[in-house]
Amino acid sequence: MRIQLETGGKANLIRTYLPHQVVINEDTYSTSLIVLPDRIIPDWPPHNFQELALPHLEILATLGAEVVLLGTGRQLRFPRAELLAPLAAAGIGWEIMDTGAACRTYNILMGEGRKVAAALLMIEER
Repeated sequence: MRIQLETGGKANLIRTYLPHQVVINEDTYSTSLIVLPDRIIPDWPPHNFQELALPHLEILATLGAEVVLLGTGRQLRFPRAELLAPLAAAGIGWEIMDTGAACRTYNILMGEGRKVAAALLMIEER
């Protein structure tokens, strides 16, 4: 799906998300990644929801975001509660959603000037 949102700054804008692909600004990514308004962390280690582990969420707690959006792929899946403990301990809000919804929500929050991070697992083929 193609997303259109224009911002006056140079913040990272998610333009398109498809199975195995996310376009941010003019760059295409095909592996799991973390997107913040001011930086992108490519090749975030979990390749899929089953690989999601505590160290992956611990990284998210160190990014200075006020809210973290976890995109779980094609469908919404909730991680075990203990995996979210680092975010809760750091006082960071979090939302779990499918990756498409996480991309759309990231753009809205980023456009509002919020300190948001989107941790995106790639959308799988059906």
